[in-house]
Amino acid sequence: MQKLIFAAGIIGALALTACNTSNQDQALSKEIITTEAAPKAIGPYSQAVKAGNTLYCSGQIALDPATGKLVTDDIESETRQVLKNLGAVLRASDMDYDNVVRATVYMTDIENYKRINTVYAEFFSDSKPARAAVQVANLPAGANVEISCIAVK
Repeated sequence: MQKLIFAAGIIGALALTACNTSNQDQALSKEIITTEAAPKAIGPYSQAVKAGNTLYCSGQIALDPATGKLVTDDIESETRQVLKNLGAVLRASDMDYDNVVRATVYMTDIENYKRINTVYAEFFSDSKPARAAVQVANLPAGANVEISCIAVK
């Protein structure tokens, strides 16, 4: 009887170890996310990387994915395009704005803060993520605003 209990204990421990290893491998898996619905990366980076159930979205600027041109009519239309691009990347990973837990807004002029916030609130009305907003000296391609985020499913 003791041998049977000992054998069952060893088998149980091995099964638990295998299960934990499988969960660790799954949590550490890394998937590159790309979509044609958002602008292609303009450097050596991915539009997003999914690790486990967390999506790390690279900063998006207001490049129109259809034309490749920067939308700069005004700060509102530029911000709206940035958030549309970010939404396309989220959707490519079967997520949306409600999944965003952290966002960072980079702007070249802090005087645009209120105007950017007005558009930002259109996209994050129900589920507001934690956020930082900072003024920077310059952004890629002459953009005035860039937004990156982290989302969890």
